[in-house]
Amino acid sequence: MSRTKKGPELKSKIRLEYELKSSPKILFSYLSSPNGLAQWFANDVVYKDGTYHFIWDDETQRAKMVINKDNRIVRFKWDDEDPNSYLEFEILQDELTNDVALAVTDFAIESDKEDKILIWNNQVEDLIHVLGA
Repeated sequence: MSRTKKGPELKSKIRLEYELKSSPKILFSYLSSPNGLAQWFANDVVYKDGTYHFIWDDETQRAKMVINKDNRIVRFKWDDEDPNSYLEFEILQDELTNDVALAVTDFAIESDKEDKILIWNNQVEDLIHVLGA
């Protein structure tokens, strides 16, 4: 999933939710660790000097993890993006049924919004496959 920068256009928030058959603890490892993220999100992820290096084909994007609440939420801030945008993974668990869902928050310019949603649908399908869920 390449995160190509698109000039000064204003980005709007996208929040998507996906039901998953996984425990929050196992899911969280795929959202927060370089090895877990490399299995479904990027071709490779390297953590060095407090920065995550996400590698897609011949492109590398750097991000810092700015929120990390065990088994609940992780947020990344891209180095070269709008200061108000971020990538967030939140694990939601229904208190009555214990059903687990993943909420993804990302940002896109209006003309890229539909494509970004399709990309996330595909990425989360990869995650579900990796989880065996």
